[in-house]
Amino acid sequence: MSHVLVTRREGAVLVLSHHNVAARNALSPEFYTAVGHALREAADDPSVGAIVLTGAGGHFCAGGDLRQLVKRRELPVEARRARLEDLHDLIRSVRDCPKPVIAAVEGAAAGAGLSLAMACDMLVAAKDAVFTVAYVKVGLTPDGGATAFLAEFVSRQVLTELCLTGAPLSGERMHALGAVNRLVESGAALSHAITLATEISKGPQKAMGRIKHLCRLTMHHSLEEQLELEAQSMVDAMGSDESMEGIQAFLNKRAPNYIQLREGSE
Repeated sequence: MSHVLVTRREGAVLVLSHHNVAARNALSPEFYTAVGHALREAADDPSVGAIVLTGAGGHFCAGGDLRQLVKRRELPVEARRARLEDLHDLIRSVRDCPKPVIAAVEGAAAGAGLSLAMACDMLVAAKDAVFTVAYVKVGLTPDGGATAFLAEFVSRQVLTELCLTGAPLSGERMHALGAVNRLVESGAALSHAITLATEISKGPQKAMGRIKHLCRLTMHHSLEEQLELEAQSMVDAMGSDESMEGIQAFLNKRAPNYIQLREGSE
């Protein structure tokens, strides 16, 4: 495993920890590759029910490494674009992972670090965490989907102000906007994220993958388009072993055992 990504298991929860502490977990090509690989493996592993993404050393991610960005000005435009697509592929891999991905945010989630956190399905953040889109302060523009993710929670005018001023948003403010699911005391984000992920990991994996897909697309669909997608998903789900187990458990007044279904598929 890459030295910039430390992985461990907490039962059915896979914890991915960015470990570039000296640079406040600034992004790197090695990190992109390592996370993409870990997510692909988790998607194919029935024993993984949910994933927590966090950063070591008190910071989630400081965004792009400015020292590396300075060097990229010497590259042709096509090469700069190729490097940027590595980041965007990382965002897509988090978004498209069929398992729930929860961000545990302490300290800085800056620039593309904010994008990475918001690409996750849920966020647990410390009250004093700091989210920023401060690209403008170094003459750059947002990437990693930052403007798209923030636009789900704020008006165009507020989004424009945030991007033009680079003003920070606290964990408390992000929670008030609806972008953070759980607001916790400083130092407690990871433990609370693991608790949330553990509870979610007990659920039906295929159904949760379908639900994640529905939730991701609803902002971009008309009602008719979303009704069609929901119909397709429901029809598939009705024929699954998961729905049989869930319905029988409900009728027999017992807890469903989706984990047993996963073990049978290994």
